[in-house]
Amino acid sequence: MKALYASASILTAAMLLGTSAHAQDIAAGERSFAKCRACHQLGETAKNTIGPVLNGLFGRQSGSVEGYSYSAANKAAGLTWDDAVFADYIKDPKAKIPGTKMIFAGIKNEEEVKNLTAYLKQFDKDGKKL
Repeated sequence: MKALYASASILTAAMLLGTSAHAQDIAAGERSFAKCRACHQLGETAKNTIGPVLNGLFGRQSGSVEGYSYSAANKAAGLTWDDAVFADYIKDPKAKIPGTKMIFAGIKNEEEVKNLTAYLKQFDKDGKKL
């Protein structure tokens, strides 16, 4: 019986640690999004500004946000945003899509990219948090 309680305690602790680490990643991603906020918006009231809204980014085709005027390069890129494509793009946008009008030096730190990805993935296409 003691072994059962010990196993349950270890499992509970592991789950709590996993949950708090995930929450920390999202919080770090939100801080990282500050670099994007000058051009992009998220959430239910998001609008296209200098850049398109980023609601529902993952699974979306590049150049497809209605009402945003994309570069020809972005529209023709034919990318579907997923973790790997986004990570490659955000490290150096002009290298991934030559001719993009996105002027951003990129985020090189892999952990920061993962945190930003976790943060962005919270928002569905309508800007509601999942």
